[in-house]
Parts: sequence; structure tokens; C-alpha cells
Amino acid sequence: MHNPFSLTGKTVLVTGASSGIGRATAIECSRLGARVIVTGRDEKRLRETFEYLEGEGHLSILADLAKAEDLDELVTQTPALDGLVNNAGMTEMVFTPFIKREKLEKILEINTIAPILLTQKLLRKKRLGKGGSIVFTGSISGTSVCVGGNALYSTSKGAIHGFMKNAALDLSIKGIRVNEVCPGMIDTHIMDDSSISSDMLEIEMSRYPMKRFGKPEEVAYGIIYLLSEASSFVTGTSIVIDGGFTLQ
Repeated sequence: MHNPFSLTGKTVLVTGASSGIGRATAIECSRLGARVIVTGRDEKRLRETFEYLEGEGHLSILADLAKAEDLDELVTQTPALDGLVNNAGMTEMVFTPFIKREKLEKILEINTIAPILLTQKLLRKKRLGKGGSIVFTGSISGTSVCVGGNALYSTSKGAIHGFMKNAALDLSIKGIRVNEVCPGMIDTHIMDDSSISSDMLEIEMSRYPMKRFGKPEEVAYGIIYLLSEASSFVTGTSIVIDGGFTLQ
């Protein structure tokens, strides 16, 4: 049966695969036939993700992408790719008057600098060639939504949005597509270490037309579309997956 969303025969690297959107993406890619390379900095959780993968030939590489040596080692160990999912990220709630350099540098290092450098290094090493697809996990916070105390996260994702579009233009001549998904609030563990309380999350949930947050799998399906041949004429595009939040 013809399936343009199939990933059979493709090799895909997923960063931030220890949990949340990254874990869901890795698992769903494996179910659609891809050979998946998962990477993350939490060894225990990365091992759990690896055990959920279906099929054979997958690879797990422990790496903290904020460390230059880990980034270089990841590139060295990565085989030729058909797809790259730049998903690793973090959030930091700080109101503008209280922004400190160390917090700014930390969130930019993980959310912006690391995925840009990983992309550049893989391209220079010719790990991605014609027909390849690069997908970034962006955010509606980086394109169209402002929330109090979210300046650092929005800045980091806004930069990725701009990079994605420019990279799509630069790489089009090579036949490499570059896109992003822009989720709204997704029910993951990214907020576990933040200062946002459960009551605040309940209030935020009530603002969504569908009265719930998204599921990691719902974002993963959008990423898979961008990795697959079904999106072969799509580049420089942001797919909004937000349950209608930005309609208001």
C-alpha cells in the first residue's frame, strides 16, 4: 500500500529524545520504518526511549549539546542522514527587569546556538545530502505569542524561526528542505523545573479553544510529515500545532 508518510529506508537523528516531543518523535519515526538515532543528556531516560523504539539498527548517543566536545562527538558518531530533528530545548521564566546574563546565555546555548551549530557541522561533514529534511521544534512563542516572563524563551525560539527561513533558502540549491513546527503548550516535562505553578497551568489551559494542552505525539506527527516525502515541496514553512490558540 502506497504511503507517502512512510520513513522506511530513512535514517533520522532526533535531539532531546529523552522525553516529551523528542521521545514521541523518535518512537513514531521508528514505527514508520526509520532507523532512528536518539540523543540526549539524561542517560537513564535516553535508554528508556531507546527501548521503546520499534525495528532494528537504531543508535543511542549520550550528549549534552551545550558542550562543544559532546557536539563534535555526536557529529563524528552520526552516520549519513535523511532527516534531522532539532528538538532539544528548555524554558526559563524571567521577567525582563530580572534577566541576568547567565540565564540568557544558558537558554540561548541550548535552544538556539546548539541546534544551529549541529546543523552546520552535519552539513560540513556531508552527513545530510540531497533530499534531506531538517526540522526544528520552534514555538508559537517565537512567532506570534507573548506571555509575561517569557522573554528569554521567546527570544531563543524567535531566533530559530529566522534561522530556519534563511537556512531553507541557502540549502534549497542542495535539495535540502528546512522547516519547523510551532507548538502551543504541550503536556511534557519541560515545565517541571520552572516557576510556573499547577494553578497557573490550569488557567493557561482554559485559554485554549480545545480546553486542553497538546500531546507530544500530536507534534511528532507534524514533524514526521516534514521528514517524509509527503512534504517534498515544502520548505521554509512553520506548521502551527496549537489547538487553535493563535486564532484568538
